[in-house]
Amino acid sequence: MKKIIRFILLVCFFGAAGTAYWYWRSQQSLQESGELVLYGNVDVRQVELAINGSERIAELNVEEGDRVTSGQLLAKLETTRLEQSVARAQAIVDAQKQVVARLEAGSRREEIAKAHADVEEAQATAVDKRRREERVRKLLKSNAASQQEVDDALAEYESAKASIKSLQAVADLVVAGPRQEDKTEAKATLKRYEAELAQAEHDLSDASLYAPSVGIIQARILEVGDMASPLKPVFTMALIDPVWVRAYVSEPDLGKISEGMSATVITDSFPDKEYVGWIGYISPSAEFTPKPVETRELRTKLVYQVRVFVKNPDNELRMGMPATVKIQLKQTTEKSVADDPSAGGSTATTDAVAQQ
Repeated sequence: MKKIIRFILLVCFFGAAGTAYWYWRSQQSLQESGELVLYGNVDVRQVELAINGSERIAELNVEEGDRVTSGQLLAKLETTRLEQSVARAQAIVDAQKQVVARLEAGSRREEIAKAHADVEEAQATAVDKRRREERVRKLLKSNAASQQEVDDALAEYESAKASIKSLQAVADLVVAGPRQEDKTEAKATLKRYEAELAQAEHDLSDASLYAPSVGIIQARILEVGDMASPLKPVFTMALIDPVWVRAYVSEPDLGKISEGMSATVITDSFPDKEYVGWIGYISPSAEFTPKPVETRELRTKLVYQVRVFVKNPDNELRMGMPATVKIQLKQTTEKSVADDPSAGGSTATTDAVAQQ
């Protein structure tokens, strides 16, 4: 039994010694070559594209495997109902604009002239009623008229005078024009109608589905005639710009690299071709971190995710493809990808993608 235990201990000792020697030799080779080699896989983002509307699909303009560009029309819903809603909202806005214009313009000269003419007519009528009332009073003295007739004539005269005041007030309102409160209310109503028109136009624009970026259609889920909704994807698309290699670096090598360092990517499918890349993201946290990190041996086993962005002009790199990343450690780390003209248009999206 003791011999077995002694044998196991010897095997463990020589195994640990061999591991330590291999690690030391690898570090020596790394220092001599000045190159860090990482292994990973090509990673491509996937998105599910749905139309932000509930209507039947009228058009599908792409098939599975098609390469699409940013802003390309992919699908469209039936828009008859939405177009009618826009037309109705536009008509309401046009009508309300006329209301606002009428209030802003105020009273026309013809309306003011008519109001003054109504006042003059009422004044003439009042004069006639006053004269008639005076004649009836004279007839009353000679018993040629009754007291009732006098009262009626007096009432007509008083009514005529009241009509003058009423028509004069109307004329003053016509001259003054609409109230400021009415103008403000009409303008507020116009804004509400314009907002409803904008919403109708937005709903109409949502009936069309456009590609959010350069990519490849992987799956066509719905067909023409299907009922679409925001919760039902129409296509699955792979975003191919940018493409990155997801690799892992050990904790001892973490301090030797930094974001912006250039890299070279090689794949098994194209072993003689090198792809230009750069480190776009280094994870701030370790992967598979042990709960109690106490000893030096455990600390050296920590690994950190690294994303190496790669130029893929010929669309040769596919999702999941194994890749080898070579990083020259003697390069100037201050040089960023934005300063490198060879980085191309993919660098514009590096920072945004690195946050995902």
